[in-house]
Amino acid sequence: MVIFDCNGVLVDSEPIASVVLAAAFSRVGVTLTPETVAREFHGRRTADIFVAVEKTTKRSLPPNFAATVAAETTAAFPRRAATNSPRRPCADLDQGPKAVASSSAPDRVRTSLEVTGLMRFFESRLFSATHVADGKPAPDLFLAAAIQLEVAPADCIVVEDSVPGIAAAKAAGMTAIGFIGSPHAGGRMGPELMAAGAHAVIADMRALASTIIELRGW
Repeated sequence: MVIFDCNGVLVDSEPIASVVLAAAFSRVGVTLTPETVAREFHGRRTADIFVAVEKTTKRSLPPNFAATVAAETTAAFPRRAATNSPRRPCADLDQGPKAVASSSAPDRVRTSLEVTGLMRFFESRLFSATHVADGKPAPDLFLAAAIQLEVAPADCIVVEDSVPGIAAAKAAGMTAIGFIGSPHAGGRMGPELMAAGAHAVIADMRALASTIIELRGW
């Protein structure tokens, strides 16, 4: 089973989400640029981001803040995500089992995949960190996906572009491949992903199949 992160791996959605979240924070008096949001919170689920911001600023976010951010982010995707080039899983994997495990809410994941034409690759095999106790870097999300899909963690390969995601895959006992092909990564994330536990790093999805073969010794 190959488990893909969604945002930043399959779809160039991180810049959209960062702009929306930074604007939402600004409206409640928390000054964070989209660049800061992307750098500090990349790969984390929004609930954990909100907790971190409240702890740092020592102030509570409005009760409806999470719902507002979720709605605004999902609404922004049809307007902007379609113009971003999705990273389609390479042809060699079209016949193999695949899933998506994302820190984002289910609606955002589904919208991202539908707008970019990737939903057909994954069907109902979509997993969100909103349904587990702890988000990345905890292994809960990946382990939940493995259990539901009846695949042993050791037989799962995770493709991630964030340090929390790689750490989560490692903690779950899965083979982790770092992806650095997103514009926001700029190729700089390679050493950080390797340090977090990635078994290999790729910058082009066309290298995924050969990398898996090399890592698994097939």
